[in-house]
Amino acid sequence: MFFFFIAAVVLLVSYFFGCINGSVMTSHFIIKDDVRKHGSGNAGLTNFYRTYGAKYALLVIAIDMGKTVVAVLIGGFMFDYLFQDWMLGVLLAGLGCELGHMFPVFFGFRGGKGILSGGALSLFLDWRIAAVCWGLFLILWLLTHYVSLGSVIGTLSVPVTACLVFGWNWPYLILCAILAGLIIYCHRENIKRLFKGTESKFKWHVNPIPGADDAGK
Repeated sequence: MFFFFIAAVVLLVSYFFGCINGSVMTSHFIIKDDVRKHGSGNAGLTNFYRTYGAKYALLVIAIDMGKTVVAVLIGGFMFDYLFQDWMLGVLLAGLGCELGHMFPVFFGFRGGKGILSGGALSLFLDWRIAAVCWGLFLILWLLTHYVSLGSVIGTLSVPVTACLVFGWNWPYLILCAILAGLIIYCHRENIKRLFKGTESKFKWHVNPIPGADDAGK
């Protein structure tokens, strides 16, 4: 019972960390707007960048990756101290943080798709998992200019690479699969548009893109 109590605490604490959404908070408190009213309606970096330009993009990245780092460190240290299982604590905290990012209770359960927080989490799993995940994302993004394609393929690589790194450690693999499944689920509309050939490509820019309100819809 004690184990499940601690697991629930880690999930709950990390969930609230995940609710600290960089795009929503930056657009609300600094720009005095709501990023979810524009473009795809998503509270992620891509829609934020497309809508507002590059000025505050680094702040969004710092918030979304930073909250994940704090959450997984708390989860990892708690599980390492109490159960000598750092990785399980990291994965549970990562799951809670992703759920908070995607479905933030403070923002009407309308959040982002979990790529920045998931990318930060991969760095704590294993350097090989992170290298494959980030490598596939960057290669596909730069070659095709589809952020969603790189995100989906990079995400799918995590449970596959985890099998090679962790072996058949079922708790780790199940949590990796759940995390990947959540991110893929949040990209379901992007996947449909990719198959239809209507997905918006990434464009480098500094200022908001004209017509951004119609992009990604």
